[in-house]
Amino acid sequence: MLENITFANPGFLYLLVLLPLLAAWYLFRHGKSIPTLQFSDFNAFEKTSRSIRHYLYHALFFFRLLAIGLLIVAFARPQSTTKRQDVTIEGIDIVLAIDISGSMMAQDLKPDRLEAAKNISNDFFSGRPNDRIGLVIFAGEAFTQCPLTTDHQILSEMLNGINFGMIEDGTAIGDGLATAINRLKESQAISKVLILLTDGVNNAGSIDPLSAAEIAKIYGVRIYTIGVGTHGYAPFPVQTMFGTRYQSMKVEIDEELLKKVSNMTDGKYFRATDNTSLRDIYAEIDQLEKSKIDVTEFRKKHDEFFPLAVFAFVLLILELLMRLTVLKTFP
Repeated sequence: MLENITFANPGFLYLLVLLPLLAAWYLFRHGKSIPTLQFSDFNAFEKTSRSIRHYLYHALFFFRLLAIGLLIVAFARPQSTTKRQDVTIEGIDIVLAIDISGSMMAQDLKPDRLEAAKNISNDFFSGRPNDRIGLVIFAGEAFTQCPLTTDHQILSEMLNGINFGMIEDGTAIGDGLATAINRLKESQAISKVLILLTDGVNNAGSIDPLSAAEIAKIYGVRIYTIGVGTHGYAPFPVQTMFGTRYQSMKVEIDEELLKKVSNMTDGKYFRATDNTSLRDIYAEIDQLEKSKIDVTEFRKKHDEFFPLAVFAFVLLILELLMRLTVLKTFP
């Protein structure tokens, strides 16, 4: 294709400016070389027409001009390039452990903490098509909602399907960590990441969060922890005999614990106080954990001047033969 053509000696291409000059010179010389006669009446010539030899005569110059142009391009040595790329994409294995305890109904994030987490997590997953991603949910206990998969459509459906009341209420952070680590421990990915999203204090489960972090460190799992909730108080829906009412609930996040868990595994702790900050947190994690793409490129150049030179010589030979044969007696 033309976009793959380069020239080894591009300086010769400047000679192409001679072609329009030669054409102008030919037209000027031809006009001067034609003899003129004066007639008082042209009626005798109305039915006459130019013979094919007339046009062939001018074709001789066209052949020569085209041959010169082809030779100039041939001297510039056009080259085509064959390019091949070997691309190796090694994705990252990521498990999201998300808190679905009752406190996630608080509406300091819109429409509430859980729905905001689901929506923004979906956006994060869609931007990482090469990664295997899994989903763990926890409250008073923990279980795997979706194992590691590259089918992000299924993952999105499983994420959208989680809701309050699926498991016993509480906040078993240690169990959530352990369940997610169990999904990552056999992974052969270049990077194994666990994102823990919670809004509370560890108050349930059988596994201590710091012990789970020690296990994560052994298996090379990096943990990013996200504390979800504003500072101070947040509006919380309460069902009464008069319908849904909202009351202020104190936000209690064990930030010290979450910081220790992330620091033990070379991860990072974040605090999401609204939808925008949560989205920014995911964007930062996205930058910190990029898939590895190795690209090996092979290029091979092929000279393409030979057909041009052959065609130019054929045109010159054709011009010579025509001058010596059909146009030999042309005045």
